[in-house]
Amino acid sequence: MTDAFDPPPTGTEGRSAAELESMPQLGITGLSAGSQPFPHEHPTPGAELGAPDAHGMGGEVKGQLRIVIERFSHQPLAMGGLIVFAFLGISSAVIGHVWQFTFSQITNQYATGPTSLHPFGTDDIGHDLFAQVMRGVEKDIQTALLVAVIAMFIGTTIGAIAGFYRGFADNLLMRFVDLVLSVPILAVLIVLGHLVSRQAGNWFWVAIIIGVLAWTYVARLVRADFLSLRERDFVEAARALGATNRRIILRHMLPNAIGPIIVNATLTVATSVILESTLSYLGLGIQPPEVSLGSLVASGQDAATTQWWLFVFPAGLLIILILSIFLVGDGLREALDPKKTRVRA
Repeated sequence: MTDAFDPPPTGTEGRSAAELESMPQLGITGLSAGSQPFPHEHPTPGAELGAPDAHGMGGEVKGQLRIVIERFSHQPLAMGGLIVFAFLGISSAVIGHVWQFTFSQITNQYATGPTSLHPFGTDDIGHDLFAQVMRGVEKDIQTALLVAVIAMFIGTTIGAIAGFYRGFADNLLMRFVDLVLSVPILAVLIVLGHLVSRQAGNWFWVAIIIGVLAWTYVARLVRADFLSLRERDFVEAARALGATNRRIILRHMLPNAIGPIIVNATLTVATSVILESTLSYLGLGIQPPEVSLGSLVASGQDAATTQWWLFVFPAGLLIILILSIFLVGDGLREALDPKKTRVRA
């Protein structure tokens, strides 16, 4: 009797070596080389690679970045905000090199309204307001981007450490965060802004001051994400494979928390523009000979009824800049939302 555990016959017992070599080579699918599986069957129409399935998704596996870009591009307001922000950023950086007037140049036109030579008019001294507004947009964007980098670095580092290690480190760092949050940020900015208001190139120091005070919300957000992620199966698997804490944080947990960090970074950029403009409006932000939109609004508010262009153009560009950043942030929040599984048509 054949034992139940004996392997099934393969048909090669008792054959010579020459006969075995002449037999067709079978792979793991049991098909000979060059043969087609189930030649009587034809592929279903629409089942080709990349064709959409019943759920409206493509047959090919899409990368996460591609999915985010598709979601973002299907939001008109977000795309409009991105186009406006990119236009303002690029044009403000280029106009200073190609425009016929510099922001500090004094012309022979005093307090004139918008003309073909001076599209935004001139002030009482003779400065071309268009050149000054573009210079203010450039400095505001530079300051806001530097603030976002500083705030994201500090907040992400503190939040990741607190959320991953928990215990004493979490309690200590979160009490420090609560202490910073309890201090009125505008009052601290006014005091510190006064100290650096006369420094050369003080926009850099203004950005540092705002950045070291604007990281607290990022830290709390990252901590909450890390507290959830550290209990996930892929983190336990990485720890079981001997991965160090640093590798787990940087290679496994941080990429899964990057979505909320990016969204918060865009909101930090918009908030930084508001804070810098507030300091400049109070005379404690970017100082002459440099200009910012806040300082231009402050200098033009007294003449808003008689020389309207001195106030309307800087204030209008400031509102447009802030609004475009908020629209980009809202679009990124929708695109990076893990609950969104479909791309809106």
